[in-house]
Amino acid sequence: MKQGDICEQELNAIRDSLEVLGGKWKLRIMRHLNNHIGEINTFKKIQRSVEGISAKMLSKELQDLELNQLVCRTVQEAKLTTVRYDITDYGKSVFPVTESLISWGLNHKKRIQQGI
Repeated sequence: MKQGDICEQELNAIRDSLEVLGGKWKLRIMRHLNNHIGEINTFKKIQRSVEGISAKMLSKELQDLELNQLVCRTVQEAKLTTVRYDITDYGKSVFPVTESLISWGLNHKKRIQQGI
């Protein structure tokens, strides 16, 4: 494979990843779900935890995450119907990347604040 083809392939992979994970909310929603595994994560609970997100935006982002198999939506029928959201095993595969982003973001903030 030629160097130009490899570069194009890498750039396309970055674009595709950002299309799935990009934006203000998706990684924050996924992080909440990952930090609350084993708990019942209802829409309202997620909305309270992810500060500033509107119900409309949360609904859209959860649908996108479910479509991309990163989040699982489960309807539990009982006296009161409960809809819960959980991170999938596939969704957990994103976290090595996010750990690197967190580390970089913390270091970047410190660097900017110190005026380096």
